[in-house]
Amino acid sequence: MSDVASYDAGWRTWPNLVTVVRLALLPLFVWLLFDTNHRAIAAWLLATLGATDWLDGFLARRVHQVSNLGKILDPVADRILVITGLLCVAAAAGVPWWFALITLARELIVSILTLVLAALGAARIDVLWWGKVSTFVLMASYPLFLLTTNPHHAALTSWQHPIRDCTWVIAILGLTLSWIVLAGYVRPALRALRTGRQARQIL
Repeated sequence: MSDVASYDAGWRTWPNLVTVVRLALLPLFVWLLFDTNHRAIAAWLLATLGATDWLDGFLARRVHQVSNLGKILDPVADRILVITGLLCVAAAAGVPWWFALITLARELIVSILTLVLAALGAARIDVLWWGKVSTFVLMASYPLFLLTTNPHHAALTSWQHPIRDCTWVIAILGLTLSWIVLAGYVRPALRALRTGRQARQIL
């Protein structure tokens, strides 16, 4: 194993701080959405949390602070943010439950497979670029769904109708892409499993 691959910057790093801050802001989003009348602010906060998905990984590489904790914390935080966001938006009637549940099913499958592969000793799988794209598209669509609905099922305004139509196009494309990417992880997962087993046999 190379020095770069084995390097661990520890837990006190800027990337880990960014991840923790993103998670800490999640309760604020839930409170804004359900306990206040600031639905638009909640939507923009959710959009910010989704848009900063890349920031912790970028910082880790940029300032050379890659850590073993960050490799675990970053994807776990992403899953928590996505799952909480989609469930809250659905509960607030921002998106139909069928769409949220299809998205949730995909996220749960990814989470379960990740845990199973780790338990079986598989090598680490690099995140596919298209996987990041699909996650970004979905995380962008859910705040837009919030912005284009009103509390208590109030009628949409003139500007909300066209944006909501465009959001549906974006969301369906993102959801379809996410399931295609999930199928694309099968081969890398099997390869990672073989690599992990071979490494254990050598040891």
